[in-house]
Amino acid sequence: MLSFNSHASITTNHAQGVLKLDAVPQKVVTFDIASLDTLNTIGVEVAGLPQAFVPDYLSQYKSSKYRNVGSLFEPNYEAVASMQPDLIIVANRSAKAFKPLNNIAPTVDMTVWGPGFLNQIRNVARSFAVIFDKSDIVEQKLAALDKKVQHANALSKEAGNGLIILTSGGKISAYGSGSRFGWLHDELGMTPAIKDVKAATHGDPISFEFLLKTNPDWLFVVDRDSAIGQGSGGAKSLLDNPIVHKMNAYQNDQIIYLDPTNWYIVMSGLTAVETGIDEYINALQKSH
Repeated sequence: MLSFNSHASITTNHAQGVLKLDAVPQKVVTFDIASLDTLNTIGVEVAGLPQAFVPDYLSQYKSSKYRNVGSLFEPNYEAVASMQPDLIIVANRSAKAFKPLNNIAPTVDMTVWGPGFLNQIRNVARSFAVIFDKSDIVEQKLAALDKKVQHANALSKEAGNGLIILTSGGKISAYGSGSRFGWLHDELGMTPAIKDVKAATHGDPISFEFLLKTNPDWLFVVDRDSAIGQGSGGAKSLLDNPIVHKMNAYQNDQIIYLDPTNWYIVMSGLTAVETGIDEYINALQKSH
């Protein structure tokens, strides 16, 4: 419990208001896999979650010890209410359910989206530190993260430029600075191969010819089908063609297939982000 005064109220701002609690919550339900990741990283266990999209590194949460409380998009409100939780967490995909869940128990929205990705992650982690009285371990984890970010940026200076793509159902979309995967540019320092992806693509799928014309030094690939459990290896076979084979990234073995679950499903959990930075650092170090 909180030191000095066990009646001290816990207060923290979040995306849809202010959370106020009388004590450290014991029974927690999360509808956000990134929050599950971060809580697991700092040693806080949850009681209920949507079990369908739990990544392998959190597979203990797939067991019947934990209550399955619906999906990321559709909470099972009856299941949640029957648990009588002390705290419910929503974010991003589940943020729309904030109001009805907040009627069941105190609810906090830990959405991370848009610019300032790592600062938002730091803020969420520090909010959890306040809620669960975990400041020491949170600051340790954030300090370790900062070191990795510095290392990544140092490597990026010598690395040339890069493009991030998402493959889905045989289509390819490009992502740039400021986008959902844009922290690879904005936080890790990879020079964008295209200054303004939105202007270049109008948000439409791109062709292999577009990839060759852009010809980035590095191509970072997120395979959405694999992330959502619709088969693996689709991105690799899609990009195994004569046009892509002409690209510098292909010829220099600099097409990097990022962990699709971490980058697409979990996105902003402390461990997922650290693993993502490790993937990036390892790729760039191999090329030196």
